[in-house]
Parts: sequence; structure tokens; C-alpha cells
Amino acid sequence: MTLPTGRRERKKAATRQKIADTALRLFLERGYDAVGIRDVAAEADVAVTTVFSHFASKEALVFEQDQDFEQRLTQAVTRRARHEPLIPALRREIEALVRHCTADSAAPIWHMVDASPALREYEESMRLRHAESLAMAIAADPDLPQTTTVCRTIARFVIDAHSLAREAADPETALDEIFRMIEAAWAATRPSTDAHSCSGTASRGRVGDSPE
Repeated sequence: MTLPTGRRERKKAATRQKIADTALRLFLERGYDAVGIRDVAAEADVAVTTVFSHFASKEALVFEQDQDFEQRLTQAVTRRARHEPLIPALRREIEALVRHCTADSAAPIWHMVDASPALREYEESMRLRHAESLAMAIAADPDLPQTTTVCRTIARFVIDAHSLAREAADPETALDEIFRMIEAAWAATRPSTDAHSCSGTASRGRVGDSPE
């Protein structure tokens, strides 16, 4: 998570975290449907408007690290080492997210999500948004000359890998299997980049992202 540097930013971040922690505690204690935004605001000792200034909806309170996760995924593309292939960089980030989401402390939260149609719908929309952001990051990388369809497909595969591994009995084995398929899918797009290689584009790419 990106840490705020200024005093005002730190105070704002602390308030946001307090609201999120309070909301999650109330949801787990009383049930998601039994708690309203006013309940959260009162318990956190803030105004209702303050809650909405940090979170657009009640569902967003449950997924308070949503934006942080999205940023981490896109940065796995944009901030990876010059010669690091794309798929291993994405796998490393997905592994970290899966570890976070499969921790014992996260189990009650996912039980709550699974039991709530509203939360399941929100999670699905969140995953689609993350996939679009990831696809845009891949498409914007000049060292990864791919079509829009390829970028969006690989991004969806990667986002789905997180959900599938999180739900698996053995998340690590599931990730191994899933990313072997993602690697194969990515490799299958190589012929479409041959023309770029002739112009020198691929030769400037990261090792592993261009044909030998």
C-alpha cells in the first residue's frame, strides 16, 4: 500500500482506515445486511458524509483495499525490471494477493461475501474493472506489442487466476496449473509479433517477451 507522506494525507488515510475497520467489525458482528452506513458513521464517530467521502458505497467498505490491489497489479507491468518477462511479474503479484486473501483472518470476510448477493455482484464488477486496468497497462507498454484482444484476454486470465486460486483447496498448486496455461496462451501470441520484430520493436523488448 502506498503510504501518504504529508500530515494532512496521513490524517485522511487514518480516518479512512478507521472507518473501514469499524465497518468490517460491525458487519462481522451483526451481519452485513443488518448494518447501515449511519451505524458505521456513528460507531466510527464521523459524519455520514465523511464515510461517503472515502467510500462510494456500502459494498466498498468491505473491499477497502480495492484501489491498492488494482494499483499493485498495474505496477507489476509498469514497474517490472527492464528484462523481466511479463507473466512471471504478474504471477508474483497474484501470489502475494492470494496469500493475503487466503490468510485465516480473511476467511470470515469471504464467507460474508459469498453469502451476500450484493457483495458478490460488487466483487464481480471490481474484478472486471481490475482486468480492464491491467489490460490498459499491458497495451500501453511499447515492449509488449499486442492487439487489444490479446491484452484484454491475458488480463482476464490473470484476474481470474486470483479468484480460482483463492477458492482452491491448494492455492499454490492451482496457481502453478493456471499460470502454465496463461504462459501458453501468451506464447501463442508470439507469431502476431513477428512483424514487429522485423522493424526492431521486439529486439528492444524485455528478455522473454520477444522471440529468440
